[in-house]
Amino acid sequence: MRRRRIHDKFIEILLVIATIAVLLPLIIIIFHVIVEGVSALNYEFFTEELGSPSRAIQGKPTGLVHTILGTIVVDMLALVIAVPVGIGAGMMLSEYPDHMLNPTLRIMNDTLNGMPAILKGLFAFVLIVKPMGTFSGLAGGVALSFVMLPIIARATESALLTIPWTIREAGLALGIPRWRVVISAVMPAAKTGLATGLLLAFARAAGEAAPLLFTSFGNNYLPDQWFGFIFNPVDTLPQRLYSLAISPYSEWHSMGWAAAIVLLVMVILAFVFARFVTRGKVQLK
Repeated sequence: MRRRRIHDKFIEILLVIATIAVLLPLIIIIFHVIVEGVSALNYEFFTEELGSPSRAIQGKPTGLVHTILGTIVVDMLALVIAVPVGIGAGMMLSEYPDHMLNPTLRIMNDTLNGMPAILKGLFAFVLIVKPMGTFSGLAGGVALSFVMLPIIARATESALLTIPWTIREAGLALGIPRWRVVISAVMPAAKTGLATGLLLAFARAAGEAAPLLFTSFGNNYLPDQWFGFIFNPVDTLPQRLYSLAISPYSEWHSMGWAAAIVLLVMVILAFVFARFVTRGKVQLK
């Protein structure tokens, strides 16, 4: 008995060490980002545009309002494109497993998921940028949608497969079309898994900079009109973080750390919001 207790205690200590090893790098990263960037978070950061390097060197107010707004627009465009297509693909994989297109769809989804993000940006460049003749937020949204698509599809498939088949059989026995059974009964029951998939897709795409270098490109200024975020070159936080990090100006380096804080907060808020939405019990109607 004593030997068993010693063995259990030893395993418990190993698990605690493993947990600390996982959490410690994250805590260090968050702490370092906050320490380096909190000094640059002020009113001007959220209300002024970046402008030229001379603007910061001369001590004039500079900020990243255009970057924050551009990030929101591009990410929302990506979600608008990826969510219906990804959920539809996931429904196809889970609800119609015997369809002749299923093996091809699964291979293509896995290939897209494993493809380097920079290649997805290159494809969006050929698909959107070249025909339009300009970089744009729309092209950036399309590029990020390619990042989100396979994640949403796989998460949708997994979430739907966890729902008992008796729910489907009950609906089909009443003469309800299969697609309507899935949408009205199965999907609501799987909403927690679907929300988790959307979060994973958003978190993955939110930190991608490589696809945006070919598509949205970046911009140091606010567009004249709101639709300029869609049809003109637009700034995003991942791309701006990269450009600020490699810039030779110390004034821009501190702004880069502040931008990292904003990006980190956006991702955390998304997880908190999804947790709030899905915390209650799922009720089937």
